[in-house]
Amino acid sequence: MIRGIHHIGMNCRDIDRMKRFYAEAFGFEPVDEGFDWANEPMMDHIVDLKGSAAKGVMMRAGTCYIELFQYSAPASDIDRPMRPNDRAYTHFCIDVTDMENDIVHLQNCGMTFNDRDFVDVGHVKTLYGYDPEGNVIEVQQTAPGNSFGLDMLKK
Repeated sequence: MIRGIHHIGMNCRDIDRMKRFYAEAFGFEPVDEGFDWANEPMMDHIVDLKGSAAKGVMMRAGTCYIELFQYSAPASDIDRPMRPNDRAYTHFCIDVTDMENDIVHLQNCGMTFNDRDFVDVGHVKTLYGYDPEGNVIEVQQTAPGNSFGLDMLKK
């Protein structure tokens, strides 16, 4: 039985910076001391990369987990951040309760929005922004009674 999404995995250039950002911006906390590996055939098998080496940490905020990785091998063949139109997991979305103030908080933590403001389309206020490494994060505030708001999970 599939119970739901457990975590989102994210490869980082600087895991310490990203750990700090996700803790300060969204309240994520490490669930343990983290992990690392190198020259481990079992890990190569799990991640489907020969000669892999990385360090990582699982972090939790509420019922959401993110798993941050920083690979030292093999080298990535992409030197730019992913864009919303690239083929891959391109973003995750956080739900907020005070769009205006929460965006200011996120900017103070290092998130950027390319001088754009959120859009209110009635049932949701929304805006895509970027963490310090250019990963796309959608910030949204759903209107009361919206059929896909997080408050609907309680019913």
